[in-house]
Amino acid sequence: MSLKIGDIAPDFKAETTEGPIDFYQWLGNNWAILYSHPGDYTPICTTELGRTAQLSNEFARRNTRILAISVDGIESHRGWVNDINETQHTRVDFPIIADPDKTISRSYQMIHDNASSSATVRSVYFIGPDKKIKAAITYPASTGRNFTEILRVLDSLQLTDRYSVGTPVDWEVGQDVVISTSVSNDEIPSKFPKGHREVNSYLRYTPQPDK
Repeated sequence: MSLKIGDIAPDFKAETTEGPIDFYQWLGNNWAILYSHPGDYTPICTTELGRTAQLSNEFARRNTRILAISVDGIESHRGWVNDINETQHTRVDFPIIADPDKTISRSYQMIHDNASSSATVRSVYFIGPDKKIKAAITYPASTGRNFTEILRVLDSLQLTDRYSVGTPVDWEVGQDVVISTSVSNDEIPSKFPKGHREVNSYLRYTPQPDK
C-alpha cells in the first residue's frame, strides 16, 4: 500500500549520481517529483529518464526538483546514465538514488512484494514544499509514464495550492477552473475579480486566477 495524499514524505539520506543528499535539505522550499524504477538498463525507464532530462527547463520553471530511485548501486547508475544520454540524445542532470538495501524504497512503500521482493513499483510521488505527498501515480512496468500528464498534474497542484479552486475534467493551463465549494457567493467578487459563471449552487467556473 502506497503513501497517501497528505502524508508526510519520509526524510532520508542517500548516495546519488549527483553525490550524497539529505532529502529535506535538498528539497528546501521547492516542489519535488520522486519516481521509482525497477532496475537499471530497463528499456521503458531509459526513455522516461531521458524525457525527464529533456523537460529540465519545464520543471525548473515550476520550481520543481526531480529525484529518481532504483535498487541498483551507484556504479550501475552511472553507467546507465551514460546509456540514457547517448540513446535519448540528452544529458541527465538530476540525481538518481542508489538504494541497494531497499531502505528508501520500503520507506516509500515502493516494493511490491506480491510481484517481486526487489523491483520497485513504478510510482510517481508529487511532494510539496511542506514535505507532504500531494499526489501519486503508479504505472505498470510495460507502460511508459506520460510526462504531459505529469506536468499537467503538477500545474494543477500548484494552482490549487495557491487559490481556492479545483481543476475540472481534462483541464489544461489557461482554461477555466472551478471555485471551491468552501467559497460563498458573497466572497466570489473579492476572491475572483475576473468574474464567474454559475451552473448550479456547487458548480461555479472562473477564469484561471493567475492568467
